[in-house]
Amino acid sequence: MQRWKWSNGSRKRNPYFPLLVLFLVAFIAFSTLHSEHSISQIHEKPDHARTHQEEHASVTFVKPNLLNRASEVLDRFSRCNSTVEYSSRRIAWLRGAGGGGSRGSSSHRRVGTEKCDVFSGKWVFDNGSYPLYNEGDCPYMSDQLACHKHGRNDLGYQHWRWQPHNCNLKRFDVKEMWEKLRNKRLMFVGDSLNRGQWISMVCLLQSVIPADKRSMSPNAHLTIFRAEEYNATVEFLWAPLLVESNSDDPVNHRLDERIIRPDTVLKHASKWEHADILVFNTYLWWRQGPVKLLWTDDENGACEQLDGREAMELAMGAWADWVSTKVDPLKKRAFFVTMSPTHLWSQEWKPGSEGNCYGEKDPIDFEGYWGSGSDIPTMHSVEKILSNLGSKVSVINITQLSEYRKDGHPSIFRKFWEPLPPEKLANPPSYSDCIHWCLPGVPDVWNELLFHFL
Repeated sequence: MQRWKWSNGSRKRNPYFPLLVLFLVAFIAFSTLHSEHSISQIHEKPDHARTHQEEHASVTFVKPNLLNRASEVLDRFSRCNSTVEYSSRRIAWLRGAGGGGSRGSSSHRRVGTEKCDVFSGKWVFDNGSYPLYNEGDCPYMSDQLACHKHGRNDLGYQHWRWQPHNCNLKRFDVKEMWEKLRNKRLMFVGDSLNRGQWISMVCLLQSVIPADKRSMSPNAHLTIFRAEEYNATVEFLWAPLLVESNSDDPVNHRLDERIIRPDTVLKHASKWEHADILVFNTYLWWRQGPVKLLWTDDENGACEQLDGREAMELAMGAWADWVSTKVDPLKKRAFFVTMSPTHLWSQEWKPGSEGNCYGEKDPIDFEGYWGSGSDIPTMHSVEKILSNLGSKVSVINITQLSEYRKDGHPSIFRKFWEPLPPEKLANPPSYSDCIHWCLPGVPDVWNELLFHFL
């Protein structure tokens, strides 16, 4: 008689064994089918670690940037008729509808990774080569950024050069940059930090253009510096949230209630779509509390409320949808500049202190320093969106290198548009601007990075 051998000795064959085998085969088949179904659900939803609430929430996906929606254009007088609970609507592009390149194409997306990481380095004092221009020689300098003009006499902040660890950053060459821009439109799109980078670029470039061959349009939604000799323009488009909002007036945008249309960038895109080189940014305005969402298909003026980071994800999705469908890297260059850090709490680099950037004269010399002015979850959210765009957008990572420059802000040395009360004047840190950057200064290095990759 045939016997089955077990580790604990020989026993008679079990007459129910065939039934057990059939049961085991059926169980394995069911488990496999169940696993495949689970995996397909995970691929349909990129966020693998789904919460119980997410699994049961009714999520609607909205296709952004539709041309046939004739909604009222938001302006500073727009108001919400009511505020309702967030409907869990998402931008369709965030769910994999972008088609803008593979996730694995980061070598094209992260400029500088192929040979040398120019974003990793240190600041070196170099008063022989820097600044690249003089504050007083630039007729287009902003009073908000002209720190020496407004009383800052310690000029060390102008003399720092960014030195990557394992290579050299290409030095800015004015005439070479103009040749790159010949017959082209370079446009910066974003908030006041991006406007500072635009002013920096204009100041870097304007010196070689005769005064009668250059012009600057009045401050407006779109402001244009033009160089006739090169048939080129360097432009700035005020779009602090990238999507349409009630804060799109370049002058009157300080409002108690911030309203956006999270599913469309078309208002701004109508002005930026024909530019040859686009430099985008957005971050600071999403850090100022909850945002009201007014979807373009809403006819009742009912707004939904969402925290800034999640609202930014929606807006970035609408922007990414435009980039993925409209940008041909062989014809148009698109750059995204990462978040510009703030230095509002000196205790983060000087434990025990209670100030901010006021009075700071040197960079932070601790490599890898990261303060609360740069929100890591926001950075991860942006990275997730940009990773799907592949070669359609290049990322200029200014965040870490700017984190070191606690000395580079205007603090009190700028024009303030409203008179300051005596109690503030008696306490300089209370009104110090530790958000924007003096010029010449840190934004010049951002433009050196842009030049490096053009």
